[in-house]
Amino acid sequence: MTPSRTLATAGRVLTQIRHDPRTIVLLLVVPSLLIGLVAWIFSDTPVFESVGPAMIALFPFIVMFLVTSITTLRERRTGTLERLLSMPLGRGDFIVGYALAFGLLAVLQSSIAGLYAVLVCGLTISGSIWLLLLVAVADAVLGTTLGLLASAFARTEFQVVQFMPVLVFPQILLGGIFLPRDQLPDVLQAIGDALPLSHAIDALEAVASGSEDTGHVLGELLVILAWIVGAVVLGSVTLRRRTP
Repeated sequence: MTPSRTLATAGRVLTQIRHDPRTIVLLLVVPSLLIGLVAWIFSDTPVFESVGPAMIALFPFIVMFLVTSITTLRERRTGTLERLLSMPLGRGDFIVGYALAFGLLAVLQSSIAGLYAVLVCGLTISGSIWLLLLVAVADAVLGTTLGLLASAFARTEFQVVQFMPVLVFPQILLGGIFLPRDQLPDVLQAIGDALPLSHAIDALEAVASGSEDTGHVLGELLVILAWIVGAVVLGSVTLRRRTP
């Protein structure tokens, strides 16, 4: 993997997205609108204070997963990836370049969503707002890298959507949003504890409530980082030049 080629790939992706206003709106605006909708639904109840941190994790994660996986798959289906890999560009350059490009977008997206939840929707944060944003960014980058991994196995955009019940929905159901994980059956609790979105939700809730120290939150971040690195490595190994 060569840094110059990786950065060139990231620059190419960002240039393409800059000329696609709909994708920009989907990435940067839609998660905040969805968080605002949840806050509006529960405006006369204390529910948003409880689920708000989880929403900061959930919506950016889903949007980054979908956009990244479909965009990467399109590169392979149109033959762009095959042409790129016929030049001195390795699979690692391609995957990491995409991860950097969408990771930068994830920083913007999650920062906007987090600040919107706090400043506009009135979510109370007892801990550090900067630590909250750091966890939110890591969560959005996690969605990006899992999207890259899904695109390495999918053949069509429809198959990418089919990966959501496998990679996304279980994390939503077992992440503690609907029911605290310690109240789940033992097997489901063990599975939920191992899933990366659960750690993002735990970290965001800990920062929001101020119930845990910084060391605990950083420990959760390390778990998320391990999943990010693992998804990038596995995506690089399994990436195909083109879809048959």
